[in-house]
Amino acid sequence: MAYERILLGMGNPLLDISAVVDEDFLNKYDIKLNNAILAEDKHLPMYEEMANKYDVEYIAGGATQNSIRVAQWMLQIPGATSYMGCIGKDKFGEEMKKNSKLAGVNVHYYEDETAPTGTCAVCVVGGERSLVANLSAANCYKSEHLKRPENWALVEKAKYFYIAGFFLTVSPESIQLVAEHAAAKNKVFMMNLSAPFICEFFRDVQEKALPYMDYVFGNETEARTFSKVHGWETDNVEEIALKISQWPKASGTHKRITVITQGADPVVVAEDGKVKLFPVILLPKEKLVDTNGAGDAFVGGFLSQLVQEKPIEECVRAGCYAANVIIQRSGCTYPEKPNFS
Repeated sequence: MAYERILLGMGNPLLDISAVVDEDFLNKYDIKLNNAILAEDKHLPMYEEMANKYDVEYIAGGATQNSIRVAQWMLQIPGATSYMGCIGKDKFGEEMKKNSKLAGVNVHYYEDETAPTGTCAVCVVGGERSLVANLSAANCYKSEHLKRPENWALVEKAKYFYIAGFFLTVSPESIQLVAEHAAAKNKVFMMNLSAPFICEFFRDVQEKALPYMDYVFGNETEARTFSKVHGWETDNVEEIALKISQWPKASGTHKRITVITQGADPVVVAEDGKVKLFPVILLPKEKLVDTNGAGDAFVGGFLSQLVQEKPIEECVRAGCYAANVIIQRSGCTYPEKPNFS
């Protein structure tokens, strides 16, 4: 099988717990709609309460895992993708394993004995949502797990690697091990800027990984934050994409390509000192359900074509297709089969 385990992702696996709740529940836990926060101590009991009290949907989430699941869905080739991250030994961890297996992703989770599986509560009232993320076990990933022979075998087997920037806060050592392997073996290593706070507060580890990145993904807000942090004094996304693509590289095998999404505006692709713009599929407002997971889905669609060595235009087209599907559904979910030709 030419595509067996060709793509490996590493990141923070979070189980999305999505439910239509009520105002009392929001007030009890001091949650505001259309907001996204990290859980504090007062929020910790809400996850169990949601599971017991409401009709909940469990969706395997976390940025990298979303992208890998979407790539697997787009490829429709069993066992093409693998994923590593840390979960807990609990009910939610079992749920995550079940979800990922159903998605066809070959998961090698590190199971932490003490911390519970990371979760993200998606509380819905009147179609509006509020997100409360609790990293928990996801924060406990150790490079020792990566170095185990059965896990390192996935690294050896893969030809493409994708890691969201969020993982820089958890295990920069693991990222470095994979990045150096990719450079030594002429494989393709890719990361995402992921969030403004990563560019701002995890600048050092991000800069250490950057020379190894063959593809850098991100959105316009993250790109502008990156520019500001590095004193580039430009807000022009095309210019920033170009500058990121020209950042020094650890290996000369692959040139760096920067891919920046801008919501409904065209996707910016910078390579070889040139910038290309690709329009996205516009969606009528009434068809938009939520943009949760749109950026993850774009990367997943993109990767599904990249591993098949399709031209960049096709990769972007597949990314736009996948994002368009995901924003018409709740969370990062998709129909049984893609309708992409």
